[in-house]
Amino acid sequence: MIEVWLGNITVLKVDAIVNAANAELAGGGGVDGAIHRAAGPSLINACRVLGGCPTGEARLTAGFDLPADWVIHAVGPIWADGLNGEPELLESTYRSVFEIARGNKDICTIAFPAISTGVYGFPKRLAAEIASRVMREFESDFETIIACCFNERDAEIYRDLLHPDNFS
Repeated sequence: MIEVWLGNITVLKVDAIVNAANAELAGGGGVDGAIHRAAGPSLINACRVLGGCPTGEARLTAGFDLPADWVIHAVGPIWADGLNGEPELLESTYRSVFEIARGNKDICTIAFPAISTGVYGFPKRLAAEIASRVMREFESDFETIIACCFNERDAEIYRDLLHPDNFS
């Protein structure tokens, strides 16, 4: 089942939350900063050990002080003009998250933010189209997949895209 949830991803009691991370896995602003603050200082130490993550890939750490047991750090692309492989890189990012989650038998429920749509500037509708398509492909592998949205406008985009009438 895929759900759309409006609110703060750091309070969700799911097996794993996805962090819209930077390539250094160093914490930052937006979702990344909120997750690092909520998880506590052990998260940054765990990320340092990983040595970063290339765009289009993801890495796994424990959730530490978060309600979620795991954090999957996903590095999406910075939007330039859409002609530099940004859509393909974002799709790769979502697929990498799902492959990591599928490889961990303890992850049955997972929540995603809108990767790359904040300071990275990816157009929200296009990003949601990519995310929704990949979520539907992996839906049968998980009990629940949550698209966690920061505001009602973003949630409405996901609700529209995930409506059964829009499935191809």
